[in-house]
Amino acid sequence: MQADALEPLHRTVIRPEWLDYNGHLNEAYYLLVFSHATDALLDLIGMDDAWRRANGMTVYTLETHIRYLHEVGAGVEVQVDSRVLELDAKRLRLFHRMKRSDDAATLATAEMLLVNIDMSGPHSTPWAAPVRVCLDRLRELHAHQALPDGAGRSISLDRPKKSHTGS
Repeated sequence: MQADALEPLHRTVIRPEWLDYNGHLNEAYYLLVFSHATDALLDLIGMDDAWRRANGMTVYTLETHIRYLHEVGAGVEVQVDSRVLELDAKRLRLFHRMKRSDDAATLATAEMLLVNIDMSGPHSTPWAAPVRVCLDRLRELHAHQALPDGAGRSISLDRPKKSHTGS
């Protein structure tokens, strides 16, 4: 695995049939693009389709938070880079950033909480050792950096108040 393996993790061109009645990428298709990036991450860590079938394992998404930052139209090439934010024995907190390929403008972000699943139950189970090694390496790639803009954000109508210092 290379140090830049997560950038970009997925590329696609926005299709006309993915647009909503406003002529912009429909919210469901933002999730589709992010979902394909998650699938690419699974391939990268060794949990591709063949491995999942052979081992009776998969990943479920427990939670997703998408921020729609800019409108996206048909024909725009986008790329998704990803970052492993946190990891424990069974779960993974992942952050995706969708950017325009031509100028790298951030269009949307998705933060996801995933869980490793043994399909015989189904029930949650610890990551297989080789998968955990890959996830640990990916987490370490950005461990020294601050969290990406928007990570950990919740939905609220209240804006945080700016603190003012001085007299």
